Amino acid sequence: MCMNEENHEQEFLNTYNKEQYEKPSVTVDLLIFTIEDDELKIVLIRRNEMPYKDSLALPGVFVRIDETLEEAAYRTIKEEIGSCDIYLEQLFTWGDIERDPRMRIISISYMAIVSPHKLKLVKGERVSEVKLYSVNKLIDTKEKLAFDHMKMIKYAIERIKNKVAYTKIAFEFVEEEFTLPQLQKVYEILLNKTLYKANFRNKIKELVEETDKMTEKQPHRPSKYYRLRETEYEQNKGIFKR
Repeated sequence: MCMNEENHEQEFLNTYNKEQYEKPSVTVDLLIFTIEDDELKIVLIRRNEMPYKDSLALPGVFVRIDETLEEAAYRTIKEEIGSCDIYLEQLFTWGDIERDPRMRIISISYMAIVSPHKLKLVKGERVSEVKLYSVNKLIDTKEKLAFDHMKMIKYAIERIKNKVAYTKIAFEFVEEEFTLPQLQKVYEILLNKTLYKANFRNKIKELVEETDKMTEKQPHRPSKYYRLRETEYEQNKGIFKR
């Protein structure tokens, strides 16, 4: 761009009327999943303010003018569970015109996954309750959630099921060292079906490596502990890091 064009560009920006278009607000809604008591569960809050006062909802925040979407997502995570050292993935953008009764609000949903030993729920100032809810029970009982948050949950569940087949997302639900029965149980919960032991172990054998540890004080035969095998690519790119 030549100097004359730069001057014209700056002149345009200096006189641009920012008020000529209506502006929607933007929020981030967070779906925090974990596995507890052999069930897929999600963190929900009970709203303590209008609209949908006393209704269950996903944790979320309005995006500040000086932060990115991901920064807003991590701010929500820190407010609700006190830690940002978890898996995070952007899911979908929700833009139905009347999805929020207050005004035009566009929401970007993020999915977070945390193993139970890292999960510490924190009740924020704007909520009366924060706790884990069984995903299957929420859907089966047709629990009424605020806004379009049930649609977000159903969308996320399908995303998880699909990703189990071609990514290592299931490993985000276990500790860094795990037994193969523990890992298989996670896969069965996420896929909502029983897996044959031999077939399962054959499919994941290239993904795991043995440790030198064994389970102790168990009523049954001790099991070996395994860990996720990191390939050179993953080490360089930092994917699937905890």
